[in-house]
Amino acid sequence: MNTSTLKVMVIDSDPRMLEAYPYYFHTYRDYELCGLYSSASEALKDFNSMRPDIVISEMRLPEESGISILQAIRKMDASAQVIMVSEENEFEKIKEAFKYGAVGYLTKPISKDRLLNALDAIKYEGAAISSDIARKVIDMFRRKSYERFSERENEIVEYLCQGATYKMIAEKLFVSPSTVNFHIQNIYLKLDVNSKAEALNKLQELDLAS
Repeated sequence: MNTSTLKVMVIDSDPRMLEAYPYYFHTYRDYELCGLYSSASEALKDFNSMRPDIVISEMRLPEESGISILQAIRKMDASAQVIMVSEENEFEKIKEAFKYGAVGYLTKPISKDRLLNALDAIKYEGAAISSDIARKVIDMFRRKSYERFSERENEIVEYLCQGATYKMIAEKLFVSPSTVNFHIQNIYLKLDVNSKAEALNKLQELDLAS
């Protein structure tokens, strides 16, 4: 993903959020709201001309499900970065979203700062999840998948699940970012993955298989 201003398309039928998004993006320096839609069909029709870097889509829309929108977007652009938003944090729905290619999942209400943090996480780390969802993941995998990690790796995995960046983890653990990166590479090696998003998905798969 390029490091210049990123274009963001939003698909959301919530009247409150349709009013909030323009204000949010007016305050952001690195993200431009290139399209705001309450209709999935209109958004998909404009997708190829807009070519957004990131798409934020509601999970439940009146005319179409968020998953079908996600699938349609991924067919048009396999590299599309899609964040799903929802009132619900049921693990099955979260799992389904990531299964079909989402790189983020946020629960409402979404504040200006929470959305900015999520966009930054996508831009710099490749994945974003709400803290309540991170807690669910942590609670599910604490006793099972964490057994393969060292004590320090367990700490870092927990912060990763909370959406923390390498710099934030380094500050919390009072170590250098290079030390954090070293441990994260070991974590990825043990999980046989190459990114944070893949690591979160792998943890989910391990739990379902157990």
